Amino acid sequence: MDFWPHAPPHWLVQPGTYMVTAATYRRVPYLASPARKTFFLRTLWAVAEEFGWQLHAWVVLNEHYHFMAASPQDPTTLRRLINKLHMVTAKAFNQEDGTPGRRVWFQYWDSLVTYQSSYLARLKYIHFNPVKHGLAEDPLSYPWSSARWFAEHAAPGTVRAVEGLKIDRVNVYEPI
Repeated sequence: MDFWPHAPPHWLVQPGTYMVTAATYRRVPYLASPARKTFFLRTLWAVAEEFGWQLHAWVVLNEHYHFMAASPQDPTTLRRLINKLHMVTAKAFNQEDGTPGRRVWFQYWDSLVTYQSSYLARLKYIHFNPVKHGLAEDPLSYPWSSARWFAEHAAPGTVRAVEGLKIDRVNVYEPI
């Protein structure tokens, strides 16, 4: 099987939990405003529900985002989810900016999370991403992330386990 060497392969072969990362085209900070982050997040929630994906964690930054979600029985619907998410948000941003047809999104990367320790490490990675990129000093203070929701709703033992993890060796494609 030959693959185009400049595009990430999407190995959506089995149901499970997937981590997704996507970046804006040329890393332009199209998501820099609070209103755009909020719009993007609401659109993500709606489209995930439409395609039967259950969001576990998310973060929206200025020029990229990450989320982890449990797939429906057919994980190939992720392509349609991402296509609709990017289409709806790009059209809205381009209409707001008066730039119809401008390319907003670049690519997305996905990976099946197969081990509990990998899941928990990626959960912490997502929640600490705003700190990593200098957008917040504390992940709980960043409103476009699931960090606060997780801290308030997950079992205390799970929260402590995630907080205690080291994430310096987590291998997540970071588009920046």
